[in-house]
Amino acid sequence: MRMREQLEAIRREALESFSAAADETALESLRVRFLGKSGSLTSLLKQTGSLPAAERPAFGALANETRIALEDALAKRRDALHAAGAARRLESETLDVTLPGLPRAFGRKHPMNIVLDELVELFVGMGFSVAEGPEVETVYNNFDALNSPENHPSRDPQDTFYFNDNVLLRTQTSTVQVRTMAGMQPPIRIVSPGRCYRKDEVDATHSPMFHQIEGLVIDRGINMGDLKGTLDAALRGLLGKDTKLRFRPHYFPFTEPSAEVDVSCFMCGGKGCSVCKQEGWIELLGAGMVHPRVLEMGGIDPEVYSGFAFGMGLDRLAMLRFAIADMRLLFEGDVRFLRQFV
Repeated sequence: MRMREQLEAIRREALESFSAAADETALESLRVRFLGKSGSLTSLLKQTGSLPAAERPAFGALANETRIALEDALAKRRDALHAAGAARRLESETLDVTLPGLPRAFGRKHPMNIVLDELVELFVGMGFSVAEGPEVETVYNNFDALNSPENHPSRDPQDTFYFNDNVLLRTQTSTVQVRTMAGMQPPIRIVSPGRCYRKDEVDATHSPMFHQIEGLVIDRGINMGDLKGTLDAALRGLLGKDTKLRFRPHYFPFTEPSAEVDVSCFMCGGKGCSVCKQEGWIELLGAGMVHPRVLEMGGIDPEVYSGFAFGMGLDRLAMLRFAIADMRLLFEGDVRFLRQFV
C-alpha cells in the first residue's frame, strides 16, 4: 500500500507541475525530474522487486498506466507551450503591409549604350539592319580579306592580341563586313557594333578594349555622295543639327578612295577651344569606298557593284556626346559617374 500511495503522489505532483511549467526549458527539467533515468517515477519502479510476488502484476500495470499518463500530459503541455511561443513571435514580428516600402535603386543605361541605341535607331530608320560577329577571329577575316598587306603595322604582335598564328582578338568590327559579304549577296546595308582589342596603353583617350560601330552598303551605283549623305544624316541626328562634317583624304587598305571624317567641335561650335586643340574640328571616324579587291574576296563582282564602308569609335562618340574628358571613366563602373546619364 505504501508504494501505491507514493505512485499516486508522484502522478498528482507531476501533473500539477507540468500544467504550471512556464516554458519549454522548465518543462524539460520536470521531465528529467519525474521520468528521467534518476527520476522519482523511475526510482519507484526499481523497487517493484521488493513487493510480494502476488502484488507485482497489479502494481506494474498501475505504474505503466501512470507513466503513459505523465508522458501524454508532458507532450500536450509541450505542444501548448510551443504554440503559445509561436503566437507570441508572430504577434511581435507582424508586418504592417500598409506602410510604404523602402525605395529600390534602379540601374541606368550606360552612356555608350545610350549612344549606340540612338545610332542604331538612326541607321535602322535609313534601312540598315544590325549584324554581329565573334570577337575571336581568324587572321584571314581580320586582315587578309580586308586587303591588309603582310607588312601592315597592325599585324605586328606588338599591336594585336594573338592566340596563335591564325587566331586573334579582332582589332576592328570590319570582320563582320567580311562575314556578311561571304554569306549574303547585294544589296547589303548593315551596321555592326561590338568590342575590339588592340595593345594600347590605358590613358585618358586609349584602352586595350574599345567599342566600334561599322557600316557597310553595297549595291549598284553607290558613290561617295551616298557615303557623305548617310554620315551627315546620322551624325547630325546624334550630335545635333548644327554639326558639320569635314572629309580629308586618307589611306585605308580596304577602301579606295578613303577619308578621315571630322566633326565640328561640340564645345566651341568650330571656333577653336582646348577640347579641339584650337582647330574647331574633332577627328571622329574613317570611311571610304569599298576596295574592289575586298569585294572580289567577298565573292562580289566589282564591275557590277560598288559600296562604301565606315567605322567609328563608340567610346569617342560617347565622350563627345556627353563631354567626358577621360575614357577610363566609361569602364570603371563608378555609380556616381553613371548616375549623371539618363
